[in-house]
Formats: sequence, structure tokens, C-alpha cells
Amino acid sequence: MKATKAVITAASPGQRTLPLQMLVDRDGVSKPVLTIIVEEALRAGAEQICVVVCPGDEEAYRAAAARHASLLQFVPQPAPRGYGHAVFCAREFVGDHPFLHIVGDHIFVGEGEMGCAAQLVQAAETNKCSVSGVQPTRENQLPYFGAVGGRRVPGTQDLYVIDQVMEKPTPTAAEQSLMVPGLRDGYYLCFFGMHVLSPAVMDLLARQVADLPESRSIGFSPVLDELARSERYLALEAQGRRYPIDVRYGLLTAQLALGLGGSDREEVLATLCELLAQRQLGRS
Repeated sequence: MKATKAVITAASPGQRTLPLQMLVDRDGVSKPVLTIIVEEALRAGAEQICVVVCPGDEEAYRAAAARHASLLQFVPQPAPRGYGHAVFCAREFVGDHPFLHIVGDHIFVGEGEMGCAAQLVQAAETNKCSVSGVQPTRENQLPYFGAVGGRRVPGTQDLYVIDQVMEKPTPTAAEQSLMVPGLRDGYYLCFFGMHVLSPAVMDLLARQVADLPESRSIGFSPVLDELARSERYLALEAQGRRYPIDVRYGLLTAQLALGLGGSDREEVLATLCELLAQRQLGRS
């Protein structure tokens, strides 16, 4: 399960410009979101990276990748047929190899020296199976994420055997099917936005593409649910946090997380304290 290939999905029509937005990374350098994600994959050992984009966006993404552009292959998603279909567009690139998959609308901030993607790659190599990143998530956030049900791997604190996957479940459905022993009440294991997957995923997606009419979108969570029923599949509670940038104030929150987790932490904290003090004085 050594993943030296990575797939980044960035083809959603409503989110196609998000990876082109500029943020200041933890090293204090201003970069496009795409570059931050690409560098996360490279630190995890990726040697080749495929970016799935909307047709016509290739040049904009190539420019955003800058010095990493030579490592990237751009594959268009011909029609907006959903997240699962976007991943499937990289099938020829993936071939018969396991691959790291990262969504293009999240920023990831690790808590230790090892990046979030590197943690997943290591877990997949150690356990010789597919591993998805998860994060304990409050019940009110379920409408935004896929979620998993399962049980903790004996002797571990952060690994879970996945029994079931559901896309954006209702609180009732989650309570009935996705309760994980050991989590706080009202929390569920929701996807982190990163996966290390076996090539079997592409075969499962191929069946979906063949069976469904072209007018139907192809989801990814149902395929991962099928994967959980066909082979060993784990979830890793990554040491870090995901920050979706496709939500209200998402870019702002991601920028704050990068700033507070990086080399300019003291400067960012001082600026925030000054801003809060000014606001408080304005109210008095």
C-alpha cells in the first residue's frame, strides 16, 4: 500500500476557483491553495500528482502550481457528474496502484512534525489496507461531511475499522448506524478530506459509471461503503485539523489556522488581540 501517486479533485463547478485563492502558508509565504495542497502530498511521498479540473481550467491551475507544475498531470472532468466521477476520471493515471486522494477545497494543518497526509500514508503502509482520515465532528456539522461507523482497533487510540459509510447523514440516521464506542456524546467520525485507497476503488467506481445513466451524479461515499464491505478498510483520526474553504468564512478560518500554526504565530496573535481590543473599545 505504498502510495506514490496522488489525486487532487478540483472540478466542482461551484468551487473551481477555490484552489486558486491565495493564502499565507505556515512558512510565511503567500501561495495558492493548490500549491499548499500539492506540497502536503509531496511531503507524504507522492512522486506524481493528478489534478482533476473543469475543462478549460488547465492553464490557470498550471500557473497556480508554479514550480511544481512539471510534477502535475491535469485531467478534465468532461461533465459535472459528481465527486465519485471526478475521482474516476483519474483511473488511467492511477492504474493498478494505491493512491493518496486529497480534496481541493480543504486546508489541512497538522499538529506535529508529520503532515496529515503523511500520517495516512504511513498508516496505510503499516496496515496494508485503505485508510481514510477522519475527525470527530459535532452532530450539527453532519450535513457537510461523509461519516463512518465502526469500532476502535484494539490497542490503538486513533485507528478504527470502518463498517459503514454514509454521505451527509441526518442526526437520526447517524445515531442509528454510525455510533462509535469511545467518542463523546453528539460526535461522529466524519471524513477529513484525505484518503489512501487501494485500486479496487476504481473498479467499484467503474461499475457505478457503467450502471448509472449519464444524467445521474456518482457519489463517493456509497463506493467507500461498498469498499468497507469487500475488504479491510480503516479510519485514522489524524493529528491535525481540516478547514473547509467552501463554507462561509472558510478562507478566513483557514488563514487564521495557518497563521496560528506557523512561523508568524506571535505576530498573528498580537494582531488578533489588537483587533479584538479595538472592537471592545468601540463598544464602550
